[in-house]
Amino acid sequence: MVVFVLPSVLRRWVSGRTEVKVFAVSADRGSPPTLRSALDTLRRTHPQLEERLRDEYGLIRRHISMIVCGENARGVGGLDCALPPGAEVYVLPVLA
Repeated sequence: MVVFVLPSVLRRWVSGRTEVKVFAVSADRGSPPTLRSALDTLRRTHPQLEERLRDEYGLIRRHISMIVCGENARGVGGLDCALPPGAEVYVLPVLA
């Protein structure tokens, strides 16, 4: 289970909820799930929200940061960063 914690600006696409929980499935039994797999699940359950997080190429949008276990996902493998069980992903708009 992965918990996406959302800022107020993105909550309108999830009925005002502050958190969205999804199951992230790993590509194979020997590896942990990744941020990519969690976002793929999010796309199936909340497509309008996921459109605001990733671009047409499937990459995290430039104006979005995702903090995974206290680290910016871009610095720890991007979409391929491993997610531990019960991971929380904080979604934040990037400030200029």
